[in-house]
Amino acid sequence: MEILVSEEAGVRYLHFSSDWIQGAMRIARPFALELDYTREMMASLLLRPDPAWPRRALLVGLGAASLTKFLHRHRPDSRLTVVEIEPAVVASARQHFKLPEEGPRLNIVIGDGADYVAGSKKKFDLIMVDGFDEKARTGMLDTLPFYANCRALLSNDGLLAANLLSRSKNVLRSVERLEQAFGGRALAFPSCDSGNTVAFAAAGDPIDFSLSDLRSTARLLKKETGLNLLPTVMRLEGWHACMGARLVL
Repeated sequence: MEILVSEEAGVRYLHFSSDWIQGAMRIARPFALELDYTREMMASLLLRPDPAWPRRALLVGLGAASLTKFLHRHRPDSRLTVVEIEPAVVASARQHFKLPEEGPRLNIVIGDGADYVAGSKKKFDLIMVDGFDEKARTGMLDTLPFYANCRALLSNDGLLAANLLSRSKNVLRSVERLEQAFGGRALAFPSCDSGNTVAFAAAGDPIDFSLSDLRSTARLLKKETGLNLLPTVMRLEGWHACMGARLVL
């Protein structure tokens, strides 16, 4: 697999052997979330709004390090573990995308994400899954055994966020696997503007917020981090899973 980097209109892009965008960074704002779906995945912070959460996070797939950098900067007490199968992706993230140095707060593991999850004994509050190859294939990262292993690693306020393929049939099957692994506690948000679909699955403490609560949390998060999730909350209005203007997971 060839790692390619391009730039256009002040944005640096990561590609795997094709024009398919695997990550992006606005050069003037390297710690902001440039792509729609990365912002959507960070809606995890709306569903678990404790500012001390997550204490421990596992990120499967590094890409351009967008999610890693955001959590590293805005959740300074979090301990982050990143599993990336391709060493060249890590090297590119360091050279071109301002991946922070490893240390007590950040551990980079070169390896297969499915194998890591199957063998780990650690507990995580947040697991973020964003792993695709150059042909947009997820391999074992979108299977029932993988999701069940993720569920076993989550803490009592644990949450999984997964970037899914945008084709509707694939999304429905992915959500079915998540629901099976998480006892029905999974849902996919309405597709964001880029067409990506992000799914969330919860363990432990129930998630039950009014959309008004989510808007208030989104405003506070925007003030604290610059991340604007108000468009995400607006898309939930009238959505079948939020009838009664509540999100329950």
